[in-house]
Amino acid sequence: MINYLFQEKNWQSQLSDLITDPFELISCLNLSPDDLNSQALLAHQQFKLRVPRQFVQKMQIGNAYDPLFLQVFPHHLEMQENSEFSLDPLGERDANALPGMLHKYKSRILMTLTGACAIHCRYCFRRHFPYQENLPKDKDWLAIKPYILAHPDINEIILSGGDPLSISNEKLAKWVGYFEQLPQIKTLRIHTRLPVVIPQRIDDALLHILSSSRLNNIMVVHSNHANELDSNFDTAMQKLIQHDVTIFNQSVLLKGINDNYVSLTELSYRLFQARVLPYYLHVLDKVSGASHFLISDQKAQNIYQDLLKELPGYLMPKLVREIHGEQHKTPLNIY
Repeated sequence: MINYLFQEKNWQSQLSDLITDPFELISCLNLSPDDLNSQALLAHQQFKLRVPRQFVQKMQIGNAYDPLFLQVFPHHLEMQENSEFSLDPLGERDANALPGMLHKYKSRILMTLTGACAIHCRYCFRRHFPYQENLPKDKDWLAIKPYILAHPDINEIILSGGDPLSISNEKLAKWVGYFEQLPQIKTLRIHTRLPVVIPQRIDDALLHILSSSRLNNIMVVHSNHANELDSNFDTAMQKLIQHDVTIFNQSVLLKGINDNYVSLTELSYRLFQARVLPYYLHVLDKVSGASHFLISDQKAQNIYQDLLKELPGYLMPKLVREIHGEQHKTPLNIY
């Protein structure tokens, strides 16, 4: 790991200097170009490689099975047809009440402020999401505001995407200001991978936006493996905690990456070292292109039972599945 190379780079410069060429990535890791057959390149064309250099520095040189590498590298199996997998596995089109807004759960709405991410995770359940139709403009607030007012049960805004922290602080502050206009909104929750892959995103301007807001601030970061976390991440989390942001982590169970209790135990303890609590452990959403990451429910249940033996209760994430049409996450029966 050579993270010190990135200490002086701001997050914007890192975000504009991502690795987007699969051949460059395998060259950085001294891997064979034989892994890039025609089907893998086609998978890349359909869902482009995108990964920060700082994240690549955490990968093991020469290891084609590195758990971080496998999350981002295009694979020929992405082109495999599977009738159980679809473009919209969670039925989000049905919940797309207004441009940029999803209303799936009674007390909260989800805003997709951007389709951009710092990293393209190959298992992403929104890899086929129509972002261009769902990028809210200022004028869209004129429809979103009365919608929220007409649903007084809504008390929480979830910023997702894309990655909401890939937008500028100015744009983020503007939307936070919109939500603060509505007394019924009590909580702002930001779901993001950026503090894991570019920890410098937690800058002074962002901290000021959050700390000066009247809303309760929650950040849900996304890490699947302890190798993703380093001292830069710890520093970013400490800054958030000092500004009264509550931090959780969510993970996805992924074949060949973290589908064993040892990896997940290490992740929970490593998160706790950074004062982040495990929140959700998702079984894979069945999105087209991700079938090679799937493990069976039985294996997921067995892993979870082993985790229960290893971890204290406060470090146990909830094992859940999201089901189209359900008004809540569905816990998996572990017995």
